[in-house]
Amino acid sequence: MQTFNFLQEYTLENDSVRLSPLHHQDIDKLLLFSEHEPELWKYSLQPANGLENLKTYVAFALQSRKEETSYPFIVFDKRTQEIAGSTRFYDFQKKHNTVQLGYTWYGKKFQATGLNKQCKLLMLEFAFETLGLDRVEFRADATNARSIAAMKSIGCTVEGILRSNCAALNGRRDSIVLSILKEEWFGGVKENLMLKLHTIT
Repeated sequence: MQTFNFLQEYTLENDSVRLSPLHHQDIDKLLLFSEHEPELWKYSLQPANGLENLKTYVAFALQSRKEETSYPFIVFDKRTQEIAGSTRFYDFQKKHNTVQLGYTWYGKKFQATGLNKQCKLLMLEFAFETLGLDRVEFRADATNARSIAAMKSIGCTVEGILRSNCAALNGRRDSIVLSILKEEWFGGVKENLMLKLHTIT
């Protein structure tokens, strides 16, 4: 197993998608979404709509990588040969051997295409099989039905609701917590996810 080396340039890819480390110069590649699809961040605690918000979003992601708590990616859809969005590992806890997976968004044309499952497969393989982590956690606004359904679809187990656990753009929010454990990944979650991807493709 490898240690999570935040200085290393990890690229995760398969025949459908490539996840490359996010950098400042990627702002231009993501700006189209920020300017034309601001609703992508309706439920986000850190919106990236508009150029200034996008700059802040990317700067925070890169600073968190320097602090060795987050590792952000830019997502490239190989099927359309286009940039599709962004995702990241965050809240890495070396002592507890855990990480969270989130800050995920894709342009509208890439939603419901199987792209998200492809990305999650690569990231979960990396987390459990390369890094040997014990737990991957997911969180979302408890009212974000689309995101919750997507997480359940890849095999996450719902753990519960954190009530009014963080500030949101319109006040406070409840967050739903889901997770996948290492033994669950190897005990059927990965196999089921791959079967779903085979059905999609």
